[in-house]
Amino acid sequence: MPAIISDAPALLIATNNSGKVRELTGLLQSLPLRLRSLSEFPHLAEVAETGATFAENATLKARSYCAQTGLWALADDSGLEVDALGGAPGVFSARYAGAEATDEMRRARLLTELAQTDDSVRRARFVCALALARPETLTAPEIFSGVCAGRITLRARGRHGFGYDPLFVPDGYEQTFGELADEIKQNISHRARALAAAKDYLRNQLGLQA
Repeated sequence: MPAIISDAPALLIATNNSGKVRELTGLLQSLPLRLRSLSEFPHLAEVAETGATFAENATLKARSYCAQTGLWALADDSGLEVDALGGAPGVFSARYAGAEATDEMRRARLLTELAQTDDSVRRARFVCALALARPETLTAPEIFSGVCAGRITLRARGRHGFGYDPLFVPDGYEQTFGELADEIKQNISHRARALAAAKDYLRNQLGLQA
């Protein structure tokens, strides 16, 4: 559950992914915001991710949840792009092994797809698009993007993070996101890089003190 700060501006973290909620909450904790969660609004209509890009999907979610709640809404769409798979799973990262698949099942499929791929050509990148919608300008959410390049391992390593984190080694490191400390990931991840720009925007628009 995101932290509640009384009398602070409210911001809805518009995702049902508990891992993303934790990560975004941690990245936003330096700002004096009253963070809200979708779990506080059980009757909201779920938004279908029908966009062709991360930015389109993030925009759909931010715009809809902002309209439904009347709150500023920050929505994330992100995923893994693997060179050897032509950029897959991409925007289908969360559905790569089926709509009801677990993180472990998605990781298993990715490793199966790359089973015949040499370690030297397993380049990949995590990509994040954040859309920030405000009630006054629903039709034009602000978009913030971040990329973290790296490679895919031969097997899952580590228990930190979520999703494909235990398979991804960021450039400059030998450990996966599943092994690296949260403090390191919060500095170099695709989501952290996208959110850095979003935080600057929020400070300016809401008159927040750092």
